Amino acid sequence: MKKDTRNMRIRLAIMSFLQFAVWGAYLTSMGTYLSTVGLGAKIGYFYSMQGVVALFMPALMGIVADRWIPAQKLLGISHLLSALFMTGAGWYGMTAGSSVDFFTLISLYALAVAFYMPTLALTNSVAYTALEKVGLDPVKAFPPIRVLGTVGFICSMLFVDIAGFQQSYMQYFMSAGYGLLMAMYAFTLPACPVNRMKEKKSLADALGLRAFALFKQRKMAVFFIFCVLLGVCLQITNGFANPYLNSFARIPEYADAFGVRHANALISLSQMSETFCLLLIPFALKRLGIKWVMLVAMGCWVLRFALFGWGNPGSGLWMFVLSMLVYGIAFDFFNISGSLFVNQETDVSIRSSAQGLFFMMTNGFGATIGTSVAQKVVNRFVDFGSEAPQVEGWSTVWLIFAGYALTIAILFACLFKDKYNSKP
Repeated sequence: MKKDTRNMRIRLAIMSFLQFAVWGAYLTSMGTYLSTVGLGAKIGYFYSMQGVVALFMPALMGIVADRWIPAQKLLGISHLLSALFMTGAGWYGMTAGSSVDFFTLISLYALAVAFYMPTLALTNSVAYTALEKVGLDPVKAFPPIRVLGTVGFICSMLFVDIAGFQQSYMQYFMSAGYGLLMAMYAFTLPACPVNRMKEKKSLADALGLRAFALFKQRKMAVFFIFCVLLGVCLQITNGFANPYLNSFARIPEYADAFGVRHANALISLSQMSETFCLLLIPFALKRLGIKWVMLVAMGCWVLRFALFGWGNPGSGLWMFVLSMLVYGIAFDFFNISGSLFVNQETDVSIRSSAQGLFFMMTNGFGATIGTSVAQKVVNRFVDFGSEAPQVEGWSTVWLIFAGYALTIAILFACLFKDKYNSKP
């Protein structure tokens, strides 16, 4: 039995590694490629597409997995379709060269992420089922497995950096390659049951619509509204950090700096920090409560953006590094702690729907609105068509984002009242 549990952990760790390697191949570097082919002014549309499909595709595919197709098979099918469309995006980028048409590329990309986003939930379902089959508690056994996903993301980022693909369509081919491996591997994973005879989950449940009743409680209504407002920050640096760092290449004194030549390697410190900060969450929630944990997250978002605006790849490199390190707290203390708070504050009968609502507010509405508005702010101060350095414009942009995060923090401190301090 001990051997079975060890083997299962290894198999699921490989699954987690490949799952996030698919994403890491392009998520932090796609903005630089888009800038290279003249689509810098439309970066936000590509990143907001993830939020759009996150509003409905995970729920729809979850229902399919519940009723008709076992989760591990649907995981494989979804990755296969995503990889095919991502290959199409890479092939189009290769053949179009510098004459890339926005609508053609974003259509192929949208189809790829439409099938990728549901796999984030499907891998969890497969892992939970497999762990229970060998007698392991998912609450204790899954987090170390999930950490391998972050490792996969980091390794994929670094490979793109070392291979020189940050400005190339090759990152799409890389993502597709990982996706094909994951598709084949998924079909070897333990079978998940299809609950045809059990109570069926409706689309309203899957989308978290029943949990909208929580808005009748002032505390939860305020919390979810701020989830949208803070969710605005989630994809901003994924979309614009790499193009910003690469913009320093136009300044001779910074052209050969590590942070410019290896932007992805520098940004990968954010994911490394995220991995370690996960361990702080239980302690922080117990000692501080949800209000102060969220305020710490918001404060770190302020630092994340402000340090980007003040730093440079030379004497100010330490500011960039510190910005990467505080990202772990900014992301984890918001995303993970927020999810735990929602789980704690809701009745078991709507707990799953409440989690769906939390995901919709943060990664759906928040991330979609955020990247769309961020693009307009960037376009106001940064001229992607100019050969002149745009550092001053970028600096203004990051400080505007920092000001936004600071405003949200002040409003949250004043408006969110948590009588019991929400300590677990």
